[in-house]
Amino acid sequence: MAYILNIETATKNCSVSVGYNEQVIDTVEYAGESYSHAEKLHVFIREILHKNKVSLNELSAIAVSKGPGSYTGLRIGVSAAKGMAYALNIPLISVSTLASLAQQIKTDEKAYIIPLIDARRMEVYSAVYDQNHHLIRQVAADILDNCPFAPYLNRNKVIFVGDAVAKTQKIIQHPNAVFSSVQYPSAEYMHILAYQKFKSGYFEDIAYFEPYYLKDFIVTKKKR
Repeated sequence: MAYILNIETATKNCSVSVGYNEQVIDTVEYAGESYSHAEKLHVFIREILHKNKVSLNELSAIAVSKGPGSYTGLRIGVSAAKGMAYALNIPLISVSTLASLAQQIKTDEKAYIIPLIDARRMEVYSAVYDQNHHLIRQVAADILDNCPFAPYLNRNKVIFVGDAVAKTQKIIQHPNAVFSSVQYPSAEYMHILAYQKFKSGYFEDIAYFEPYYLKDFIVTKKKR
């Protein structure tokens, strides 16, 4: 029997959920034009636990979205998750941001699911899953102009999902392409993946775990 607190901050959506065993109990989230994770995350955590009468001591694990995604967003979420897991002496679980984004797509048809996270300009972070959410191609930074998804489009229906769908739709015009209106990963869809890892005992080392940025963070000098 396990209560798991799930934290998703890899994109503009600041999202927290709490689940019991395989079921999601509740989710609270906010996706604004500007990142407000630093202000909202701990408020959301307190609110959702209080509302559902779950104490910190009842939590069995903390799960966090590990990326790829926003550098700042990931740092905020991972720092909070590590701090709570350490203080409560409970396991830390990491969940692929793209895997949880793909979980939002449900289909009975044979298809590929390609979650996309905007990486600026014509670049996206992506991975490829089948209709049962099994990983087909690992996470990569793809340049849309290079037609990276052509092999999948030429074989089958492809469902694109995520905050880079709008710019992808301008480049890809193929009869097998379907573009979802879902923009952001959510802690609600993290939970089933986190619970699977909890059952298997697949935990992170709290001291050494770092987010999966995919690309190095580059600090640019302020223009005078």
